[in-house]
Amino acid sequence: MPLTGSLKTLLLRGLLAGLIAGLLAGTVGFVIGEPKVESAIAIEEAGHSDAGHSHGDAEEPLVSRGGQKFGEFLALGLSGLALGAIFAAVANAARRHTGLSGPKLAVALALCGWLAISAVPFFKYPANPPAVGEPDTINDRTLLWVAAVLLGLAAVGAAVFAHRLLSNQLSTLRVVAAVAAFSVVTAIGYVALPGVNEVKDDFPATLLWQFRVSSLAVTATLWVALGLAFATLTEFAGRKQPVAA
Repeated sequence: MPLTGSLKTLLLRGLLAGLIAGLLAGTVGFVIGEPKVESAIAIEEAGHSDAGHSHGDAEEPLVSRGGQKFGEFLALGLSGLALGAIFAAVANAARRHTGLSGPKLAVALALCGWLAISAVPFFKYPANPPAVGEPDTINDRTLLWVAAVLLGLAAVGAAVFAHRLLSNQLSTLRVVAAVAAFSVVTAIGYVALPGVNEVKDDFPATLLWQFRVSSLAVTATLWVALGLAFATLTEFAGRKQPVAA
């Protein structure tokens, strides 16, 4: 069954799905990500102590750790709402150009969104814990991350274009062409974008790896939950509609 409903209906559906996804992602971040953050903060504080700064000389954080943990849920919840609204608007535009059913379209859009906005930027500029990174380069790193997001959108766009270009060919050939287009654009972008490595030699490699995996798990949870929640709500709404005689 194709995706039905007005834009207003889809937006409400997207907001609900986004809120669910944001809270689930916040839960994953709290359970598996917060312990890694605590460990990184402990390493950072130990470094200040070794440098000769006493505990009293250390600058007090503007927000306590408890506030930061609550803020993670709040931020991901609000991000989920915003992302859900954008997701619904994109689904409303995409349904005019595809024969996919509503649930399948939701899952496909979630996969494309994760690839473009999370996966492509992550594997070029992976997330770092609090003790890693120079404060003076934060603006440059932010701009590079935005460039990586644009690269991801371009790669997904190239994949969709290649898939639609071969609409009269075999499904397997269309998938191969889409994957090839995505890979080529991503590879070119990775080579063109400069690398960033501000990890100190003495930082534990295991902790760095665990933090990055947990960060990737949070974004994956956000997108998977968004796609599945939107698909479930779409299917539920479709069953409630009266069947034409």
